[in-house]
Amino acid sequence: MSERDHWFEDLADHMGEAYLRYSFTKGTAQEIDHIVEALSLRPGDRVLDVGCGPGRHAYELAGRGMVVHGIDISDRFIEIAETDAPAGATFERLDARSLAFDAEFDAVICLCQGAFGLMTANDEDAVVIDGMAKALRPGGRVALSAFSSYFVVRHWEDADFDAETGVNHEHTEIKSETGESKTVDLWTGCYTPRELRLLAASHGLTVGSISSVEPGAYGSDPATADTAEFLLIATK
Repeated sequence: MSERDHWFEDLADHMGEAYLRYSFTKGTAQEIDHIVEALSLRPGDRVLDVGCGPGRHAYELAGRGMVVHGIDISDRFIEIAETDAPAGATFERLDARSLAFDAEFDAVICLCQGAFGLMTANDEDAVVIDGMAKALRPGGRVALSAFSSYFVVRHWEDADFDAETGVNHEHTEIKSETGESKTVDLWTGCYTPRELRLLAASHGLTVGSISSVEPGAYGSDPATADTAEFLLIATK
């Protein structure tokens, strides 16, 4: 086991394969339908999946002919992802704050508030997105989802949102593979479209679109204050 680098690792250990039982993981095929179209992905393209979790998006991409490398800070999630991984999908335990790839990928995805969200709650937004941008070849594309500050403030009655940092603190219950419940703290970095555009531009990415999305309902709808996530599509 690797040295612990982040509070999320203990949560991932507790959830294990139970993570894949949560409703927000059930729209993988639809999400990848949209990502493939939005990033103009083709069989044989090399894709880096940052914050891959147990590998659900990587599996789906590999099944469509892409060559995918998934990274996640959780040893447990990487173990799950490597079990029965399809051809074309490889996985590595790696902190998204320590990416060192150099123009190796045609596309980078970071979805479902994994690396970008949990890591950026530590005010390390620039480190994560810089590593993603450097991993892209010239002309490569990024798909990045981020939680909406607007949504938290407008719709989340029990939110403990820090307006100065843009971080939401949540107490939530998670379950293990055997059904054991545990109450945990989550800290999630939240964003506005303007912040995402500025952050992307500062790392050499040209934003094509920022749309409002929900898990399992990715699309190109304009950004609003009434959906939980934004999906940024950009090009290097």
